Amino acid sequence: MSVWSFDGTDYLDAASSDPATLGWMQGFPPPNNRLIRFSDDRCLEFPESRWSLSHIRELMATTAVQRDPSRVVSLAVPPLSQQQAIETIRFKDLSDQELSWEHGLLRTYTDGIAIMHRGHLVYERYFGALRPNYPHLSFSLTKSYLATLAATLIHHGTLNDGWLVTHLIPELKGSAYEDATVRQLLDMEVGVDYSEDYADRHSAVWQYAWATGMRPKPNPYTGPTGIRALLPTLKKHGDHGNAFDYKTPNTEVLCWMIERLTGQSTAPFLSEQLWAPLGCEFDGSLIVDPTGVAVAGAGLSVTLRDLTRFGALLCHYGVASGRQIIPEAVVEDLMRGGDVTHFPQADYPLLPGYSYHNQWWVTHNPAGAFEGRGIHGQRLYVAPKAELVIARLASHPIATSAANDPITQPLIAAVSRFLCS
Repeated sequence: MSVWSFDGTDYLDAASSDPATLGWMQGFPPPNNRLIRFSDDRCLEFPESRWSLSHIRELMATTAVQRDPSRVVSLAVPPLSQQQAIETIRFKDLSDQELSWEHGLLRTYTDGIAIMHRGHLVYERYFGALRPNYPHLSFSLTKSYLATLAATLIHHGTLNDGWLVTHLIPELKGSAYEDATVRQLLDMEVGVDYSEDYADRHSAVWQYAWATGMRPKPNPYTGPTGIRALLPTLKKHGDHGNAFDYKTPNTEVLCWMIERLTGQSTAPFLSEQLWAPLGCEFDGSLIVDPTGVAVAGAGLSVTLRDLTRFGALLCHYGVASGRQIIPEAVVEDLMRGGDVTHFPQADYPLLPGYSYHNQWWVTHNPAGAFEGRGIHGQRLYVAPKAELVIARLASHPIATSAANDPITQPLIAAVSRFLCS
């Protein structure tokens, strides 16, 4: 078996960690040393994650985001010649090492990648445990789905981005969110005492994982059970509105506001507003916490093709199958991005010139591109001016994007040049 090193730690490479190679969950029943169980607290750990992220519905409590079978819109299989042409691409990563297209995908532990250009699927490939009909956990891409719907509610005047959180959620008086606005939630500019350090089991993101049911609770456990029991406990840290500060609970608050405003829970709302109108092929799923509340910050599983459909909707300024599903103005506002002076304070050295707006990462590049990002390598790159969408689902052993961006960013740039030149 071969290994690759990241941050001084060795991990099995993509081929050696392939779930079929390792024999995860094979047999009836699988042998104990190849059994993945939620209770063992290994399903989100590498290398088990290479199987688990494509099988979340078998491990955690979920609810369906239903498609409408009568409205499914088919996507043509990419031409073989186009696929083969893309696979000739070579590029240099940020350390100036030359890589082939194939090596770029393997080094980022890609489970599936699809590329759409000028409205046509031109590339589609699967690795590991992922199959075209398997929803894969998208982690924080969930944020971008829900925030896009929040921006749509603002456009229609149903939601006001100047409202205080407590206008709809008085339960959050006394918390960090008492004097935060909807706009500050959407642009991640809330001062809240919360750490997203995935490697530190003492950080607040682990408390979030235990409260939401994404991780089995330690014994003993005295913390909150359920997202909406956790949120009132979060305290303010610093001022709101002065700097970009990425915190997952902000999306949970936003989702709570949407549910209270619309009178719908999240899964049927997503189904009604996106899954059915987009003609998605397969149901999505949302992890739900022990009280049945959707995990809005990280819980959506979606097939690669249906993720690509969402990207295509935004790439075409909110139009799908000839219908305006998301207002054009919402996409145009997203492309303008957020306050670029607030972004550098968050220290993302691999993302120069970016801003953050409506829970998307905005590049401000000539293609007008913006990105949805999720830990372990999830990515949805949408470039309306280039008519380009790149969707990738992955199971990288390291959570943070900084581990794969040195390859991912040049890979996206290379295929963009290839298709758009």
